[in-house]
Amino acid sequence: MYQVLSDLNKTPGITGSMVVGHDGIVIAADLNTGFEGDTVGALAASITANIQKSLDRLDASPLSQVTIEADEGKLFFTGSDLGILVVTTDKSVNIGLIRLEIKNALGKLATVTAG
Repeated sequence: MYQVLSDLNKTPGITGSMVVGHDGIVIAADLNTGFEGDTVGALAASITANIQKSLDRLDASPLSQVTIEADEGKLFFTGSDLGILVVTTDKSVNIGLIRLEIKNALGKLATVTAG
């Protein structure tokens, strides 16, 4: 799992990544930023749970990804069976490339955890 995160972090613009359980507990992390893993994990779980509740009220399909844009960078929270894949990036990152790399990483994580 750590190798998948390390490979993901080689993508231009990505500053860190981690897998967090739906309860906010960090499963694996490779953060190269000043963020604290436990804080980001709790934030990811809280935000995705609240958005999912809102989507349930709207009878919308399950949450797939949340992107937060801030002055200093972006956060991507992507749901999976394992938990939430969190990716932190620079502010001027190529969002399409990041989403593609996240999709690839999710496939690799599914393979790693199934084996």
